[in-house]
Amino acid sequence: MAKFAQVGDFCPNETCPDYGKRQSDQQHNISKYGKTRAGRQRYKCQTCGKTFTETTGTLFYRRRTPKKEIIDTLAHIAEGNRISSLERVKGHKEDTIMDWIREAGKHAEAIEEALLADYQLTRGQIDGLWAYVGNKGEKKLS
Repeated sequence: MAKFAQVGDFCPNETCPDYGKRQSDQQHNISKYGKTRAGRQRYKCQTCGKTFTETTGTLFYRRRTPKKEIIDTLAHIAEGNRISSLERVKGHKEDTIMDWIREAGKHAEAIEEALLADYQLTRGQIDGLWAYVGNKGEKKLS
């Protein structure tokens, strides 16, 4: 079975000659490069010299809200809760939640895997979430 690529396995810099090339056991052009103030792992590409974090290219990149809180909110939407209800209960603005939904649409496969594994949602609930994402991607003007 093929192993999925992880952050730190390749350089995400599009201008790098090693962009998208998965490092092998012999070639180690990506190395750990400390941690951010928030405690996230940083990496550095030895080829181009660019640094990036473990959340680069994910739904959680540059988010201050904890990962669990974002996933939990998306799970509530999949269960049929309204954004206005979550806005009151969770304390996040509607625009913030909508941004998470739009970004989750870009990362649908990984989010779906997490929701199915950690929240025991049914396939129908996941399909409902993606239908909601498709219909609510833009605010309607009244």
